[in-house]
Amino acid sequence: MKLALTLIIAVAFVLVASIARTQSPTARPAMKPQSPSTQPSAASCSIDDPNSACGTTHWKEKTEAEWRKLLTPEQYRVAREAGTERAFTGKYWNTHSKGVYHCAACGQPLFSSDAKFDSGTGWPSFFQPISNTAVTTDTDESHGMTRTEVKCSQCGAHLGHLFDDGPKPTHLRYCLNSAVLNLVPATQSATNK
Repeated sequence: MKLALTLIIAVAFVLVASIARTQSPTARPAMKPQSPSTQPSAASCSIDDPNSACGTTHWKEKTEAEWRKLLTPEQYRVAREAGTERAFTGKYWNTHSKGVYHCAACGQPLFSSDAKFDSGTGWPSFFQPISNTAVTTDTDESHGMTRTEVKCSQCGAHLGHLFDDGPKPTHLRYCLNSAVLNLVPATQSATNK
């Protein structure tokens, strides 16, 4: 019985050591320091790459102090405190340029300009995200109403809300805040592939 127990403990030790070695900081690419004006590119921060230094865990483990350094005060208010910019004031509410809208907090691609439409609300509106995994939704019961909150799936930034009054084919309206979006023009998006 002691031999079996000793063998189990030895195997457990080897497994723990193996796991720790694959998750050590030396097993991952080194992070480059970022300034608020330098957002990571989608290629350097892929949620599909478990070895990426900027995967989902990296973004979700950031402290509020780190977010304050990375984001402008308005971006922080919207992304981290679920704020809303005033209608007709955001930089993208009336933009018709082609490209891909990325999360301003982490750089993840979120929405294509091909899915953008004029909702008449004063906020950029889209009928679908760029992929099924780009955004997540949560129930928001703030301000005495129940709404569906839209968040970036990589970093958890508050993007806006989802409504069921959009156009075909989805009949959905992702009503977002410009402050948490960065439009990468189509010519730039094509060269980043």
